[in-house]
Amino acid sequence: MAQVKPASRTPIPTRKARNGTLIIGGGFGGAHVARLLGKAGATIVNPDASMLYTPLLPEVAAGAIEPRHAVVPLRKMCPHAQLIRGRAVALDEAAHRVRVETDLGPVDVEYDRLVIALGSTARMLPIPGLAEHAITFKSLGDAIRLRNHVQRRLDLAEADPANVARYLTFVFVGAGYAGVEALAEVRQLVRDTWRHNPDLLDTTPHWVMVDGGPKILAAVPGRLGDDATRRLTRDGVDIRLSTRVQSVEAGAVTLSDGTSLETETVVWTAGVTAHPLVARLGLPLDGQGRIVVGPQLQVDGRTDIWAIGDCAAVPNQATPDRSDPPTCQHALRQARRLAKVLAGKEKPYRYRSLGQGATLGRMKGIAYVSGVPLRGPLASMVVRWYHVSQVPQLSRAVRIFADGLFSLVFGRDCVELTISDYVPEARWRPVEQQAA
Repeated sequence: MAQVKPASRTPIPTRKARNGTLIIGGGFGGAHVARLLGKAGATIVNPDASMLYTPLLPEVAAGAIEPRHAVVPLRKMCPHAQLIRGRAVALDEAAHRVRVETDLGPVDVEYDRLVIALGSTARMLPIPGLAEHAITFKSLGDAIRLRNHVQRRLDLAEADPANVARYLTFVFVGAGYAGVEALAEVRQLVRDTWRHNPDLLDTTPHWVMVDGGPKILAAVPGRLGDDATRRLTRDGVDIRLSTRVQSVEAGAVTLSDGTSLETETVVWTAGVTAHPLVARLGLPLDGQGRIVVGPQLQVDGRTDIWAIGDCAAVPNQATPDRSDPPTCQHALRQARRLAKVLAGKEKPYRYRSLGQGATLGRMKGIAYVSGVPLRGPLASMVVRWYHVSQVPQLSRAVRIFADGLFSLVFGRDCVELTISDYVPEARWRPVEQQAA
């Protein structure tokens, strides 16, 4: 009887990164490094073919900006870079290789210089029911899902008036930039579309903001956070500070102050954590799970690996007492410095923030620019101008500006976008730590 030979394993194909530079992650930091390297070129590994401009997510959720306009195609943004659509799953430092899982199977990519810009995911805490019933706010799919969800609550409130309070109670957890802007913008969407639900004209939505800290927008200097609190309170937002979420159910949320709110909408914006792959790369990490890097953004103890963005603890000589916060503004400056380092212009990273700001609905906002506090319409326009100016493609910037102008004149777009096949990426990875 003939012996059956075992099937030979197909060898994993190997390819070389363009110009020897491999960038893992096509988010704000990684995409800008590839763009700034210019004709020298690089290879980007990213699951998607576009870069998401995350500061625009609140306005996408509120129907003020067309979702497609908040993303920039990587091939157009980085014309000299090679794009591999897939997920990096392992790093072999000795062989200078990264294993990438693609739709066509695994591939090993060799590098001379490796840039890790994996970004972050939602920081999920081990709160009962949170994973099953809350909505995160980190991706374009999250923003679209939130808009659809809110629109459907309005329809349900009309169809089932006995439970209108549950449908029209909207709870946002986390009072940082993402949470405050998401609540304010979505609230504006509801105000703009309210007249289209005539049976609800005698009711009032209940907007709730929950945060474990003593104030909202704690990162904003001076009294601007207090100004935002007063503005939101005047607009009818119920702000619960020094309060945590104890549990979430299908139709209710329980808070640490003993309050139980009937609601079908819990939006979780309580911080971010480094991408899960970071913990498996074998690189030095800080106490928050971020890659430890030096003044020139080089990974501690390595000579050919750099890290930037949300996944790295980046020291800033302008603020030696703390590492950079996870913002697009800082990721862009890190990318600019790293592109120069890779080109041989070695110099420590130093960047002092231009300012901070947040929109609070139509023509409302706060901003702190070069030490000057701004409020109201002027602050709103400054924040919008900054966001538009940082979009890497003129065509996208013009579209975003036009979207904002149309929404100002005609109100927010209340159309639903069907996303039945949407599955949030790495959506529920509880972080075993206590709420801050």
